[in-house]
Amino acid sequence: MILLVEDDRRAALALQRGLEQEGFGVDVAFDGEDGLQLGLEKTYDILLLDVMLPGLDGFTVLSELRAKGVDTPVIFLTARDALPDRLRGLSAGGGDYLVKPFAFSELLMRLRNLLQRQAKLPERGWTIADLTVEPTHRKVYRGGQRLELTAQEFSLLELLARNAGHTVTRTRIAETLWDLAFDGDPNLVDAAMRRLRRKVDDPFPVKLIQTQRSVGYRLEVPRA
Repeated sequence: MILLVEDDRRAALALQRGLEQEGFGVDVAFDGEDGLQLGLEKTYDILLLDVMLPGLDGFTVLSELRAKGVDTPVIFLTARDALPDRLRGLSAGGGDYLVKPFAFSELLMRLRNLLQRQAKLPERGWTIADLTVEPTHRKVYRGGQRLELTAQEFSLLELLARNAGHTVTRTRIAETLWDLAFDGDPNLVDAAMRRLRRKVDDPFPVKLIQTQRSVGYRLEVPRA
């Protein structure tokens, strides 16, 4: 889950749409005070933080979060590209510093790199039987064949692979992929899992995505 703090509403909403299409959940705040409040109230995987904000500037927001013990990794987004500004952002605890205007593809690369460092993902990803999931390059192979997944399908498979051998509940899947308050209706999660299975399991004799009835799903080699 990402918190984006950006006072340019048009840019913020465009970034939110782009990130959601890549499978991320995104909360948006348009000023420093609201960004600080959200950062203290909820747990995020990463914070995209503009520097020049109304109310509290980005540096102050980060300082307040760190003072309260919030260690969410941060990428600063700003038009201020002077070396003292970059050094101030990094010394304040920012994990990266991206100067506007920037390409969305570069933001994605930096975001994923920072998330990988934070999660300490294995260099080669995960291998379960003949399935390989590579988080760095967001590639999936099965039986030596590359599988073409959507961003959401990859995020779902990555969640299962990260917890291979353990059941991931429908609630956790819904909250991770869509930031939804799960209401007990399994249709949304089950539909996503059916789409993933059509690519990952259906063409192959061994089915790796297992169902724990009324609970959730897990990724593992079935027992003989």
